[in-house]
Amino acid sequence: MSIFRTKNLDDMVAASRKPGGLAKVLGPFDLILMGIGAIVGTGIFVLTGTGALTAGPALTISFVIAAIACGFAALCYAEFASSVPVAGSIYTYSYATLGEVVAWMIGWDLLLEYGLATSAVSVGWSGYLQSLVASVGYRLPVELTAAPGAVPGVSTWFNLPALLIMLVLTAMLSLGVRESARVNNIMVAIKIGVVLLFIAVGVGHVEPSNWRPYAPFGATGIMSAAALVFFAFIGFDAVTSAAEEVKRPERDLPIGIIGSLAACAVLYVVVSAIMTGIVPYQKFLGVDHPVTLALEYAGENWVARFVNLGAILGMTTVILVMAYGQTRIIFAMSRDGLLPKKLSEVHPKHHTPFFATWMVGLIFGGIAALVPLNVLTELINIGTLAAFCLVSVAVIVLRKKRPDLHRAFRCPGVPVIPALAVVMCLALMSFLAWFTWMAFLVWLAIGLVVYFGYARHHSVLNKAPPAGVPAK
Repeated sequence: MSIFRTKNLDDMVAASRKPGGLAKVLGPFDLILMGIGAIVGTGIFVLTGTGALTAGPALTISFVIAAIACGFAALCYAEFASSVPVAGSIYTYSYATLGEVVAWMIGWDLLLEYGLATSAVSVGWSGYLQSLVASVGYRLPVELTAAPGAVPGVSTWFNLPALLIMLVLTAMLSLGVRESARVNNIMVAIKIGVVLLFIAVGVGHVEPSNWRPYAPFGATGIMSAAALVFFAFIGFDAVTSAAEEVKRPERDLPIGIIGSLAACAVLYVVVSAIMTGIVPYQKFLGVDHPVTLALEYAGENWVARFVNLGAILGMTTVILVMAYGQTRIIFAMSRDGLLPKKLSEVHPKHHTPFFATWMVGLIFGGIAALVPLNVLTELINIGTLAAFCLVSVAVIVLRKKRPDLHRAFRCPGVPVIPALAVVMCLALMSFLAWFTWMAFLVWLAIGLVVYFGYARHHSVLNKAPPAGVPAK
């Protein structure tokens, strides 16, 4: 069936190397910091408190479970990214293995996931900035501090800081990936320094009695928290979106993917252990700055101010990398004809998808300004878990279809490791709320309408001559 037509891997790689495309400027260090930049942010500075209320001190186990699920998927991503160094991440991999309609649906899914992630983190960024500014005696007009209806009983128009940070980072991304990577590397170094400062100062204030009982809500609480804090690891897959702009993708992409995930997993486990060791987990109820609360609880107010700064920088890099990943997926889908061609035009000077970058910034900056945070976060996890399932299946399929393909990095234990990734991701999905499933299915249904109404007919493969017929 034509909806399951696949792209030729060799043609994809050859097309990505044509002159006038994306500039190849990134190395392994850039990729590791890009991954850390996308991962360390809202998860460590906000979700640790919410996760502690769900799992208690056993939040550390929840982080380990989420990290293992991501780790299995990361090995699959690393094999694909090193073998097919083309922009588009799981969308591109699915197109080469599972067929056009599957690729379209996962690309459609990721457009929403990455976009809502940037919007949600922008809202969180705005909250931390307003808190930091208020601590030195300044406040924005209340009408400009939040989306309409976000604060009960308060008349607000829109979230100005959330919109502004999206526009600033959009401008940076549109001017060049090398420049964006340099800024990201600096901010990541600072925020990792802040996290290490928290660990160094906080470990001396741990009271082991706060870890008892360790798992007050049992296995259900641990798994529910794992499904929640899974969001904290979203971002390492954005590294694969940079595949077409990496100098030596065969070596550097696996290093960037696995290295960033491993570093962040260790940081999350250590920070959550220290945090719940300082503060009884019940006291995180209604708190959106749990790390700062732990330091204030310990009487280390001067460190708390640095953590606020680190949270702002941490969320800035998350927005930057997630917006980057989304624009590259749009670029790949447009180049394949599934989205309008304007979205894959590369700026002659900056070598970036200029129009697509600004479209993303304006649309999701507007969403960040006008939609409350609780609405934004509902769909993010389920779509990413679905993507991880697909990339794991795709590795098994490609091993069967193209055993001759050169693989600079091979996922170990195929098909066992990919199968475990699918099982763990499905298990985490089962702990998500029913309304999340409903909203996800509605979005996918809209995607099917768009595919059959536009994308299928405009696909480059649809216009290609059948096998054995010379092109005109």
